[in-house]
Amino acid sequence: MASQSQGIQQLLQAEKRAAEKVADARKRKARRLKQAKEEAQMEVEHYRREREQEFQSKQQAAMGSQGNLSAEVEQATRRQVQGMQSSQQRNRERVLAQLLGMVCDVRPQVHPNYRIAV
Repeated sequence: MASQSQGIQQLLQAEKRAAEKVADARKRKARRLKQAKEEAQMEVEHYRREREQEFQSKQQAAMGSQGNLSAEVEQATRRQVQGMQSSQQRNRERVLAQLLGMVCDVRPQVHPNYRIAV
């Protein structure tokens, strides 16, 4: 019976060691999963930063050219406005003289569609 008791004790100890090994393996697995998650998160963050930086550089390049275009359009508009103003100044007196001549020089005439009723 003593040998049976020793056999049972050995089995219990072996079972206990196996349970400890399984628990240790689970802990290692949990640690490894946590480490893998952290590494993956860092990799994702690094990739996101690279993409964001690339996007910012492309956006800056596109916006820089748009800024140049808006400046060119603004400059062309100023030139056109200045041209119109100078044209207005040059032709002002002539146009006023024509308008005053038309208003003040009245020539009475019978309209061609007027019919005298008999």
